[in-house]
Amino acid sequence: MALEAIRYRRGSLQILNQLLLPAELRYESVPGVERAWRAIADMEVRGAPAIALVGCLSLAVELAGGSEAPAGGSEAPAEDAAALEAFVERRLRYLLTARPTAVNLAREAQRLLAFIRRRLQTPGVTAQGLRESILEHIEGLLEQDREVNRRIGGHGAGHILCHLPEGASVTILTHCNTGTLATAGYGTALGIVRALHARGRLRRVLCTETRPCNQGGRLTAAELLHDGVPATLIADGAAAAAMRHRGVQAVVVGADRVAANGDTANKIGTYQLAVVAQYHGVPFYVAAPSSSCDLETASGGDIPIEERSRRELTHLQGVRLAPEGIDVWNPAFDVTPHELITGGIVTEWGVFAPGELRRALAERAALAGGQQ
Repeated sequence: MALEAIRYRRGSLQILNQLLLPAELRYESVPGVERAWRAIADMEVRGAPAIALVGCLSLAVELAGGSEAPAGGSEAPAEDAAALEAFVERRLRYLLTARPTAVNLAREAQRLLAFIRRRLQTPGVTAQGLRESILEHIEGLLEQDREVNRRIGGHGAGHILCHLPEGASVTILTHCNTGTLATAGYGTALGIVRALHARGRLRRVLCTETRPCNQGGRLTAAELLHDGVPATLIADGAAAAAMRHRGVQAVVVGADRVAANGDTANKIGTYQLAVVAQYHGVPFYVAAPSSSCDLETASGGDIPIEERSRRELTHLQGVRLAPEGIDVWNPAFDVTPHELITGGIVTEWGVFAPGELRRALAERAALAGGQQ
């Protein structure tokens, strides 16, 4: 059984505290939005899809009024449908301040509010009926995310293999953590790795340690080892040497946001991997659900880049590693220009060149709208 980042049943939400991995496997209760905000901001939970899920599910816990839901000012209105809408919007706006770069939570908030407005136009809608439909909408996001990830995995694996000799096995290099721990299950970039492994076509995955916070060394390495996927941990600075000496056939990474022109924001160090991959002629893929694609942001230069605490670089588990007084620049993300994404952007709808993505998403959105 794969590691679970999120455990949910109506009225109860628990998250795996990823700050403690791999030393300790501890699930923390999330009784409402305030606790979810802290978990997201402190990176107890991380990964753009998981952030969106935890934010929405924490709201669901409050709406369900379960035993873990907080009392006091965060109680949802019981009798007034319009007041319930205002409550949901207020709680979502608060959640959106936790971390600025990943767009998935903002996208799900927009979808949820649009869903509520449609429901409010239904004759005879009650606050109780609206609350139940909101809960069902949010709870459906878990399986939707798993299905999206499985489709990303299949599309990406097929695209990589079609460029290789029949029966050839693949060595993949990946960055940060993009698997079960970053999603509802299966993963995005690691979903492609899992799909290759399931087909018997994965020779090995090389995972970078991923500074700061070592999310590759702590999380990806633990996840792959737990699931029996052949993996090797490398230092961030060893990526170029790995491409030269370890027979890497593709670099596959995730994204917290994809701009309209195909630029992508991902964990710091992704940009340099793309530069190195281009030099070595290794195809560079970005795996991201359509919910990570932000067509209202023109280019990567418009994506807000979160900066983290200096202590994430100067200290390790409370032990000082760097001299007192050293200046620190600690961006959590960088932007990969679209022209370096040579393999393509892998979504649940297929693999697209960055320049084709905007049109493809618009066509899919129009098709989905026509089917409603």
